[in-house]
Amino acid sequence: MNGTRLAWFKSSYSGTAGDNCVEVAVTEQTIHVRDSKDVMRRPFTMGRNGWSQFVAFLGDN
Repeated sequence: MNGTRLAWFKSSYSGTAGDNCVEVAVTEQTIHVRDSKDVMRRPFTMGRNGWSQFVAFLGDN
């Protein structure tokens, strides 16, 4: 991340209570995913190709 601030967002499917959500931040090269309740923990990061495969897998299930 090299000190770059990430713009985190929650899914439109997330409830308004703010619990049990994941947040996603998108950069040119990577997708970052974190637990909204534990934002100090290092996010899970993957390339755009990996993200596409992950989302396609979820859509199949």
